Amino acid sequence: MSPDLASSEPLLTARGLARHYGVRLPGGLMGRRATLKAVDGIDFDLARGEILGLVGESGCGKSTTAKLVLGHVAPSAGEVRFDGAPVPVDHGGDWRRLRRRMQMIYQDPLGALDRRLPIAAQIAEPLQIHRPDLSRADRGARAAELMRAVGLRPDQAARYPHELSGGQRQRVVIARALALDPELLVCDEPVSALDVSVQAQVLNLLEDLRARTGFAALFISHDLKVVRQMADRVAVMYLGRIVEEGSPEEVLHRPLHPYTQALVSAAPSPHAGRRRARIVLRGDPPNPVEAPAGCSFHPRCPVAVARCRTERPPLLREGRRAVACHLAQAAGGGFAPAPLPSAAVSGAAA
Repeated sequence: MSPDLASSEPLLTARGLARHYGVRLPGGLMGRRATLKAVDGIDFDLARGEILGLVGESGCGKSTTAKLVLGHVAPSAGEVRFDGAPVPVDHGGDWRRLRRRMQMIYQDPLGALDRRLPIAAQIAEPLQIHRPDLSRADRGARAAELMRAVGLRPDQAARYPHELSGGQRQRVVIARALALDPELLVCDEPVSALDVSVQAQVLNLLEDLRARTGFAALFISHDLKVVRQMADRVAVMYLGRIVEEGSPEEVLHRPLHPYTQALVSAAPSPHAGRRRARIVLRGDPPNPVEAPAGCSFHPRCPVAVARCRTERPPLLREGRRAVACHLAQAAGGGFAPAPLPSAAVSGAAA
């Protein structure tokens, strides 16, 4: 974890960021038009050298947020700014120059690599594209340096992706992402496809590289244990919106939003021999094409009141904490965890 970053000027900002897709639903001759709100008006900052963990269930908008940050897709509303300037989305010269400073680490390393190229050539490829001033020898030396940095042996330089293990392939992806000394890494579930023991190795590697290079990262994961290890700050997403934000200790040990409380209760306890009381949510997440009015979580929330069904709670901030919940936003100022009824809790903490 990095030291306090509250006073740092943001490297990355998102304001009112949204991405909506037009879809057709069954019905009639041509179906009926509807809007899928993959990301629905989110705000966040990322300081230089900071890691922001973005967590939530599959389909909540995390990966779409990653694409918006990198300029892979254009926002339907709002904007992303990197180092004070809007992130271009036209994939022109400005976008390519910016990509030198922003890189991606993907969930599936085999899918992210070219099966026809040896790994040293793939690690050097960003240099060939973005640093034409470097000679072939210089690119090769930089690739060898990066291989050492991520724990790959020199004799593996001529191997192809299918000849490596999953953990080794992810090391190649990390080395390639770091080739241009980026200021920002966007990590989309970077260890979810790996065995638990290999996950630990890759996470430790990322922590070590971050300490040495000082990159910032948007770290996307559904695994709270992984986020606890990697992040300086955590934002929880539900159905396209951020519903809670704070430090890992605050969010995971004193969650405010009922959805975060349920997520934390479902995760294994970090303390051996202890088990958490499980908060049972009713039903499945709503269809994002037909999201409910008011708070989008209210159909599953065990403490929803009439106001939750009609009025969408804003994401209010107090210091470095934020929550979008009518019940957690105390009337007298300040935040308090939304009170859960005993009927929503299954079992008891040991």
